Amino acid sequence: EEFITGEYRAAVKAVLDKAKTGQETANFEFPLITKAGARIEVLLNATTRRDEQGNVIGVVGIGQDITGRIAQEREYSKLIDTANAPIFGVDTEGKVNVWNQCAKRLVGYTTEEVMGYSLVQEFITDDFKTAVQAVLDRALRGKETANFEFPLITKAGARIEVLLNATTRRDEQGNVIGVVGIGQDITARLAQEREYSKLIDTANAPIFGVDTEGKVNVWNQCAKRLVGYTTEEVMGYSL
Repeated sequence: EEFITGEYRAAVKAVLDKAKTGQETANFEFPLITKAGARIEVLLNATTRRDEQGNVIGVVGIGQDITGRIAQEREYSKLIDTANAPIFGVDTEGKVNVWNQCAKRLVGYTTEEVMGYSLVQEFITDDFKTAVQAVLDRALRGKETANFEFPLITKAGARIEVLLNATTRRDEQGNVIGVVGIGQDITARLAQEREYSKLIDTANAPIFGVDTEGKVNVWNQCAKRLVGYTTEEVMGYSL
Protein backbone atom coordinates (compact mmCIF):
# COMPACT_ATOMS: atom_id res chain seq x y z
CA GLU A 1 0.00 0.00 0.00
CA GLU A 2 2.88 2.37 0.77
CA PHE A 3 5.46 1.81 -1.96
CA ILE A 4 3.78 0.20 -4.98
CA THR A 5 1.99 2.26 -7.64
CA GLY A 6 -1.79 1.94 -7.64
CA GLU A 7 -2.10 0.08 -10.93
CA TYR A 8 0.34 -2.63 -9.80
CA ARG A 9 -0.77 -3.18 -6.20
CA ALA A 10 -3.09 -6.09 -7.01
CA ALA A 11 -0.51 -7.84 -9.19
CA VAL A 12 2.34 -7.46 -6.66
CA LYS A 13 0.04 -8.61 -3.84
CA ALA A 14 -0.84 -11.71 -5.89
CA VAL A 15 2.87 -12.53 -6.32
CA LEU A 16 3.49 -12.16 -2.57
CA ASP A 17 0.40 -14.21 -1.68
CA LYS A 18 1.53 -17.02 -3.98
CA ALA A 19 4.98 -17.01 -2.39
CA LYS A 20 3.33 -17.29 1.05
CA THR A 21 1.72 -20.54 -0.14
CA GLY A 22 5.03 -21.89 -1.42
CA GLN A 23 4.57 -20.88 -5.08
CA GLU A 24 7.58 -18.82 -6.05
CA THR A 25 7.58 -16.31 -8.92
CA ALA A 26 10.47 -15.50 -11.24
CA ASN A 27 11.02 -12.50 -13.53
CA PHE A 28 8.00 -10.44 -12.51
CA GLU A 29 8.28 -6.89 -13.82
CA PHE A 30 6.76 -3.92 -12.02
CA PRO A 31 7.51 -0.22 -11.38
CA LEU A 32 8.61 1.43 -8.16
CA ILE A 33 8.48 5.13 -7.36
CA THR A 34 11.57 6.35 -5.51
CA LYS A 35 11.50 8.79 -2.61
CA ALA A 36 12.60 11.47 -5.07
CA GLY A 37 9.58 10.70 -7.27
CA ALA A 38 11.44 8.91 -10.09
CA ARG A 39 9.98 5.77 -11.64
CA ILE A 40 12.23 2.72 -11.84
CA GLU A 41 11.46 -0.64 -13.41
CA VAL A 42 12.19 -3.72 -11.32
CA LEU A 43 12.52 -7.40 -12.24
CA LEU A 44 11.53 -9.44 -9.20
CA ASN A 45 12.07 -13.01 -8.04
CA ALA A 46 9.77 -13.70 -5.06
CA THR A 47 10.93 -16.60 -2.87
CA THR A 48 9.14 -18.22 0.05
CA ARG A 49 10.89 -17.69 3.40
CA ARG A 50 10.73 -20.53 5.94
CA ASP A 51 11.92 -21.18 9.49
CA GLU A 52 13.93 -24.19 10.63
CA GLN A 53 10.78 -26.33 10.83
CA GLY A 54 9.81 -25.46 7.26
CA ASN A 55 6.96 -23.15 8.25
CA VAL A 56 6.35 -20.18 5.98
CA ILE A 57 7.35 -17.00 7.78
CA GLY A 58 7.33 -14.54 4.92
CA VAL A 59 8.68 -13.71 1.49
CA VAL A 60 12.08 -12.61 0.22
CA GLY A 61 12.16 -10.57 -2.96
CA ILE A 62 15.33 -10.33 -5.02
CA GLY A 63 15.10 -7.47 -7.46
CA GLN A 64 17.02 -6.13 -10.41
CA ASP A 65 16.86 -2.56 -11.71
CA ILE A 66 15.99 -2.95 -15.42
CA THR A 67 15.12 0.70 -16.06
CA GLY A 68 18.06 1.18 -18.41
CA ARG A 69 17.42 -2.07 -20.25
CA ILE A 70 13.76 -1.25 -20.82
CA ALA A 71 14.62 2.26 -22.03
CA GLN A 72 17.12 0.68 -24.45
CA GLU A 73 14.51 -1.82 -25.65
CA ARG A 74 12.03 1.00 -26.25
CA GLU A 75 14.61 2.92 -28.26
CA TYR A 76 15.42 -0.24 -30.23
CA SER A 77 11.72 -0.80 -30.92
CA LYS A 78 11.35 2.81 -32.05
CA LEU A 79 14.31 2.49 -34.44
CA ILE A 80 12.83 -0.70 -35.91
CA ASP A 81 9.37 0.81 -36.25
CA THR A 82 10.57 3.94 -38.05
CA ALA A 83 13.23 2.26 -40.25
CA ASN A 84 12.91 2.83 -44.00
CA ALA A 85 13.08 -0.93 -44.66
CA PRO A 86 10.36 -3.50 -43.98
CA ILE A 87 11.20 -5.31 -40.74
CA PHE A 88 9.25 -8.15 -39.17
CA GLY A 89 9.86 -10.50 -36.29
CA VAL A 90 8.52 -13.89 -35.30
CA ASP A 91 8.68 -15.83 -32.04
CA THR A 92 9.92 -19.41 -31.68
CA GLU A 93 6.58 -20.68 -33.00
CA GLY A 94 6.79 -18.54 -36.15
CA LYS A 95 4.09 -16.12 -35.02
CA VAL A 96 4.52 -12.45 -35.89
CA ASN A 97 5.55 -10.22 -32.97
CA VAL A 98 7.28 -7.36 -34.84
CA TRP A 99 5.78 -5.52 -37.82
CA ASN A 100 7.13 -2.06 -38.54
CA GLN A 101 5.63 0.92 -40.33
CA CYS A 102 7.45 0.19 -43.60
CA ALA A 103 6.14 -3.39 -43.62
CA LYS A 104 2.62 -2.01 -43.14
CA ARG A 105 2.99 0.37 -46.08
CA LEU A 106 4.60 -2.23 -48.33
CA VAL A 107 2.27 -5.17 -47.69
CA GLY A 108 -0.87 -3.30 -46.65
CA TYR A 109 -1.62 -5.25 -43.46
CA THR A 110 -1.83 -3.36 -40.17
CA THR A 111 -0.08 -4.50 -37.00
CA GLU A 112 -3.40 -5.75 -35.62
CA GLU A 113 -3.96 -7.88 -38.71
CA VAL A 114 -0.64 -9.75 -38.44
CA MET A 115 0.34 -9.87 -34.76
CA GLY A 116 0.07 -13.37 -33.32
CA TYR A 117 -0.54 -15.01 -36.71
CA SER A 118 1.80 -17.49 -38.41
CA LEU A 119 3.94 -15.61 -40.92
CA VAL A 120 4.43 -18.61 -43.19
CA GLN A 121 0.92 -20.05 -43.10
CA GLU A 122 -0.94 -16.74 -43.42
CA PHE A 123 1.22 -14.45 -45.57
CA ILE A 124 3.61 -16.52 -47.72
CA THR A 125 2.57 -17.97 -51.11
CA ASP A 126 2.16 -21.76 -51.17
CA ASP A 127 5.12 -22.32 -53.49
CA PHE A 128 7.49 -20.59 -51.04
CA LYS A 129 6.09 -21.76 -47.69
CA THR A 130 8.61 -24.60 -47.32
CA ALA A 131 11.60 -22.45 -48.32
CA VAL A 132 10.68 -19.54 -46.02
CA GLN A 133 9.99 -21.93 -43.12
CA ALA A 134 13.44 -23.47 -43.65
CA VAL A 135 15.06 -20.02 -43.43
CA LEU A 136 13.20 -19.28 -40.16
CA ASP A 137 14.07 -22.71 -38.73
CA ARG A 138 17.75 -22.19 -39.51
CA ALA A 139 17.69 -18.77 -37.80
CA LEU A 140 16.03 -20.34 -34.75
CA ARG A 141 19.02 -22.71 -34.60
CA GLY A 142 21.40 -19.73 -34.78
CA LYS A 143 22.18 -20.02 -38.50
CA GLU A 144 21.40 -16.70 -40.16
CA THR A 145 20.50 -16.26 -43.85
CA ALA A 146 21.38 -13.34 -46.12
CA ASN A 147 19.90 -12.29 -49.47
CA PHE A 148 17.05 -14.79 -49.64
CA GLU A 149 14.55 -13.88 -52.38
CA PHE A 150 10.86 -14.70 -52.08
CA PRO A 151 7.50 -13.21 -53.11
CA LEU A 152 4.85 -11.66 -50.88
CA ILE A 153 1.24 -11.05 -51.82
CA THR A 154 0.00 -7.70 -50.55
CA LYS A 155 -3.40 -7.19 -48.99
CA ALA A 156 -4.50 -5.67 -52.32
CA GLY A 157 -3.45 -8.85 -54.15
CA ALA A 158 -0.28 -7.54 -55.81
CA ARG A 159 2.86 -9.65 -55.90
CA ILE A 160 6.05 -8.04 -54.61
CA GLU A 161 9.55 -9.51 -54.57
CA VAL A 162 11.48 -9.27 -51.31
CA LEU A 163 15.17 -9.75 -50.52
CA LEU A 164 15.44 -10.96 -46.92
CA ASN A 165 18.14 -11.12 -44.25
CA ALA A 166 16.97 -13.37 -41.41
CA THR A 167 18.72 -12.79 -38.07
CA THR A 168 18.49 -14.80 -34.85
CA ARG A 169 16.93 -12.89 -31.96
CA ARG A 170 18.20 -13.64 -28.45
CA ASP A 171 17.43 -12.56 -24.90
CA GLU A 172 19.99 -11.25 -22.40
CA GLN A 173 21.02 -14.79 -21.47
CA GLY A 174 21.69 -15.67 -25.10
CA ASN A 175 18.62 -17.87 -25.47
CA VAL A 176 16.98 -17.83 -28.91
CA ILE A 177 13.59 -16.12 -28.65
CA GLY A 178 12.76 -15.64 -32.32
CA VAL A 179 13.84 -14.25 -35.66
CA VAL A 180 14.07 -10.72 -37.03
CA GLY A 181 13.78 -10.32 -40.78
CA ILE A 182 15.03 -7.18 -42.55
CA GLY A 183 13.65 -6.97 -46.05
CA GLN A 184 14.14 -4.97 -49.21
CA ASP A 185 11.55 -4.50 -51.94
CA ILE A 186 13.33 -5.60 -55.12
CA THR A 187 10.23 -5.77 -57.34
CA ALA A 188 11.30 -2.83 -59.52
CA ARG A 189 14.89 -4.07 -59.74
CA LEU A 190 13.84 -7.53 -60.92
CA ALA A 191 11.44 -6.03 -63.45
CA GLN A 192 14.29 -3.87 -64.75
CA GLU A 193 16.60 -6.89 -64.96
CA ARG A 194 13.98 -8.86 -66.91
CA GLU A 195 13.54 -5.94 -69.31
CA TYR A 196 17.32 -5.69 -69.73
CA SER A 197 17.55 -9.45 -70.46
CA LYS A 198 14.75 -9.15 -73.01
CA LEU A 199 16.51 -6.27 -74.80
CA ILE A 200 19.74 -8.27 -74.97
CA ASP A 201 17.99 -11.42 -76.18
CA THR A 202 16.13 -9.64 -79.01
CA ALA A 203 18.95 -7.31 -80.10
CA ASN A 204 19.87 -7.46 -83.81
CA ALA A 205 23.53 -8.04 -82.96
CA PRO A 206 25.15 -11.20 -81.55
CA ILE A 207 25.65 -10.74 -77.81
CA PHE A 208 27.30 -13.17 -75.41
CA GLY A 209 28.47 -13.02 -71.83
CA VAL A 210 30.87 -15.00 -69.64
CA ASP A 211 31.33 -15.25 -65.90
CA THR A 212 34.58 -14.73 -63.97
CA GLU A 213 35.72 -18.21 -64.99
CA GLY A 214 35.12 -17.55 -68.68
CA LYS A 215 32.02 -19.76 -68.86
CA VAL A 216 29.14 -18.62 -71.06
CA ASN A 217 26.14 -17.19 -69.19
CA VAL A 218 24.59 -14.98 -71.90
CA TRP A 219 23.83 -16.11 -75.47
CA ASN A 220 21.21 -14.14 -77.38
CA GLN A 221 18.99 -15.05 -80.32
CA CYS A 222 21.24 -13.36 -82.88
CA ALA A 223 24.27 -15.29 -81.59
CA LYS A 224 22.31 -18.53 -82.01
CA ARG A 225 21.42 -17.70 -85.60
CA LEU A 226 24.93 -16.56 -86.45
CA VAL A 227 26.94 -19.38 -84.89
CA GLY A 228 24.33 -22.13 -84.94
CA TYR A 229 24.67 -23.24 -81.32
CA THR A 230 21.58 -23.12 -79.11
CA THR A 231 21.61 -21.62 -75.62
CA GLU A 232 21.56 -25.11 -74.09
CA GLU A 233 24.64 -26.10 -76.11
CA VAL A 234 26.82 -23.23 -74.88
CA MET A 235 25.63 -22.26 -71.40
CA GLY A 236 28.15 -23.16 -68.70
CA TYR A 237 30.87 -24.04 -71.17
CA SER A 238 34.17 -22.19 -71.52
CA LEU A 239 33.90 -19.77 -74.43
